[in-house]
Amino acid sequence: MKNSYQTKIVFLDGDTLGDTSLDPIHQRGDLTVYPRTRQDQVIERIADCDVVIVNKVLIRKQEIDAAPNLKLICVAATGVNNVDVAYASEKGIPVRNVAGYSTESVVQVTFMHLLNLFGQGNYFDQRIKNGTYTQEGLFTDLSRSFREINGKTIGIIGMGTIGQRVAAIATAFGMRVCYYSTSGTSHCKTYPSVSLDELLSQSDVISIHAPLNATTKGLLTLEHLQKMKPTAFLINMGRGGIVVEKDLAQALMNGHLAGAATDVFEQEPIPADHPYLQVGEKLLLTPHIGWASVEARDLLVKKLADNISLDK
Repeated sequence: MKNSYQTKIVFLDGDTLGDTSLDPIHQRGDLTVYPRTRQDQVIERIADCDVVIVNKVLIRKQEIDAAPNLKLICVAATGVNNVDVAYASEKGIPVRNVAGYSTESVVQVTFMHLLNLFGQGNYFDQRIKNGTYTQEGLFTDLSRSFREINGKTIGIIGMGTIGQRVAAIATAFGMRVCYYSTSGTSHCKTYPSVSLDELLSQSDVISIHAPLNATTKGLLTLEHLQKMKPTAFLINMGRGGIVVEKDLAQALMNGHLAGAATDVFEQEPIPADHPYLQVGEKLLLTPHIGWASVEARDLLVKKLADNISLDK
């Protein structure tokens, strides 16, 4: 076994962490960082490494077999669906992910969207910047109404660590909380668990914090969205495939709900002809940044470094 300073570490898609310092990983061995790696470049780049770090690049059977020195696969994320974990296990190669680093970041972006949807912040910002507020001559602009979140009901899909943190903050804002368990088991006893139909019909805002799996894929269709209040909002911070994207675009354009925000998409980045891009101001979009606060990325790197130990 090599000492840590001799350990050859290859990070295949370093650009996914932006300008975050990788010094904690450098301290674990001889680190080579590739900003981005095409799938046809993987085998060559990991051929003689001991440790490979990936965020989204695929590490499958053929890549594992092409790296005879490979002793550890580290994923710079929570999900490990981009790695053939079963085959790695057969070869005696651990696969280590990073969990719990982004909770506060995701929750903050959730409330950024929630407050913007309820408060119409983007609309009023543009009213000043385009000169309309000045031209109107009145001290206040009442051209569009906005509503308070106090007393409203937030329905959470996925009451895990992030969902429970969203619930706690929503409660501090004076909101009522209910949730739908996508697993069918209501582990959280702090808030009422309801059926999906009840959640859709009762909630003033629905916030999605569930993983994408066989149960949640395509969970919200046009039929489901039409059960929401026409004054309600939908926020997706889970995965793009949980909501049928063309159906959400249609529901918004047809007035079945008041607005939506999403940080995640079924295909990332989204194609230029994506239906979301036709919706307009009723839909707020962020490019999968929920996980990526400065603090979250720093913590991710620290936990990655902690995971890089060949005798762990």
